[in-house]
Amino acid sequence: MNYIDKKFNDLMRMLNSMDEISLRNYILCKYQYAPVWYQQNTKAYFERFNYWGQIDLAAENTEYFDMKAHDIIKGLDKINWLYHRLKDYSSKALLYAILENWVNCNTEVLKSTVDTRFRHYFDLDLLPRFRGAVMADLGAYVGDSALDFINTYGVKAYRKIYCYEITEPIFCKLQSNLMPYRNIDCRLKAAGAEAGTVGISPNPTDASSNCTGIGDTVERVTLDDDIKEKISIIKMDIEGDEPNALIGAKNHITNDKPVLLISVYHRNSHLWELPAMIAEFNPNYNYYLRNYGGTVYPTEIVLIAIPKKHKINNKNG
Repeated sequence: MNYIDKKFNDLMRMLNSMDEISLRNYILCKYQYAPVWYQQNTKAYFERFNYWGQIDLAAENTEYFDMKAHDIIKGLDKINWLYHRLKDYSSKALLYAILENWVNCNTEVLKSTVDTRFRHYFDLDLLPRFRGAVMADLGAYVGDSALDFINTYGVKAYRKIYCYEITEPIFCKLQSNLMPYRNIDCRLKAAGAEAGTVGISPNPTDASSNCTGIGDTVERVTLDDDIKEKISIIKMDIEGDEPNALIGAKNHITNDKPVLLISVYHRNSHLWELPAMIAEFNPNYNYYLRNYGGTVYPTEIVLIAIPKKHKINNKNG
């Protein structure tokens, strides 16, 4: 047994010995004894991005700790399943680092997992080349991921890129930024589990984190209905709506076997629930995790799911 396996197994053994209340109290205690800068940074971050619960010990608000303990204890079997399905030790070390950060407020082990070698999503060790791919970019924002794909692999790497964005002012920037490039279809739509309309909840501090909720409405589609051709790559960063979008892309995942680049940090359980969902749709995927930014708290965590026997040189990706 190597040291990563040992550390993970030791941590899992500890977690399996706890119930939800004892784990909640353990994490709370670790937080209270963490450095002041860590407490201030995380508290401010959770107020800015309301994905993981709030912390206000002065007001006896321990929502963050309650949610974290609940999700971890409920997910222990799937966490263990995911660890043993991950295909490299960079991924296994990252999964351990995330849990260690959540449970013990350990930032050093998380910091060591940040990958700065490649552009966000596009790990050249795992995905060295594409040619003639069809890409669906869900949560395209201002086109940064599409441009990173083109700059990483070249203009011959894609045949078409579909970009989905829900916020109209951002959508205009998306269209402007991608106008110089051929065969890019920008769609002012949300991707979900069923067709309809959905409201938009703007984030007051960061437009990249606008999500579906209440407010102005936008058309919602399923990827299976909205794109009829074979898809080679699906990227998702849609502020917690990834499970619904995966349901709406089930037929593409089952039949086309696209490479999947999925943000899995917007909810605690997405880290293990989303790969488990993909495995139900299509068991023939290999799984990897990469950290593209989180050093104090795990954010920008991407699940890279690559179909077994993946072909990267044919017309369809």
